Amino acid sequence: MIQVDQASDRILPYDSIMSRLFGAGALAAIALFMLTGFLGSDLDRDAPASLAAFALVVGLPAIGAVLLARGYLRDRGGQTARKELLRQQTIESGILRLAIASEGRLTAVEVAAQLALTPEGATEALDRLALRGQAEYEVTDDGVIVYGFRDIRNLGGKDTARGVLDA
Repeated sequence: MIQVDQASDRILPYDSIMSRLFGAGALAAIALFMLTGFLGSDLDRDAPASLAAFALVVGLPAIGAVLLARGYLRDRGGQTARKELLRQQTIESGILRLAIASEGRLTAVEVAAQLALTPEGATEALDRLALRGQAEYEVTDDGVIVYGFRDIRNLGGKDTARGVLDA
C-alpha cells in the first residue's frame, strides 16, 4: 500500500506511515513512564535542575510523540488525495483511448457519454489535458468545441520515425 506525502508530493510506503504511529506510541509511553517516575521521586520540583530534567525526560518524548502522531494523521489524509489523483489518471487514460478510437478528435459530450461523467466533469478533464499540451482546442462552424489530439492523429507516421540525430 502506498501513501502520498502532501507536503512534498512524494509517495510513502505503508510501513513508513505505520512506523510513525508506532514511534508516536512508544515515545508517549516513555513520556508517561518518566512522568510517573518523576512524580514519585522526592526531588524538589521547584528547583531549576529538576525543571530542566523534567523538560528533557518528559517534555521531549511527549513533543516527539505529538509530532509523529500529527505526521501520521496528515499522511492518512493523503489517501484521499491519492485516490483523487488515481481517479483523474483513470479518466484521462479513458479519454486517450476514446481519442484513439475517434481518430484524435473528441467533444466533451462524447467523453461524458462514454465514460459516465457529467458534461462538466468531462470538460474539466479535457481542459486539464489541453493545459498540459496533450490536446488542442478546435471549434466547428456550429461553435462546438472539439478537442484535437495531434499526437494521436499522427500515430500512422510512427513507422517512418528516425533517431533525432538521423533527421
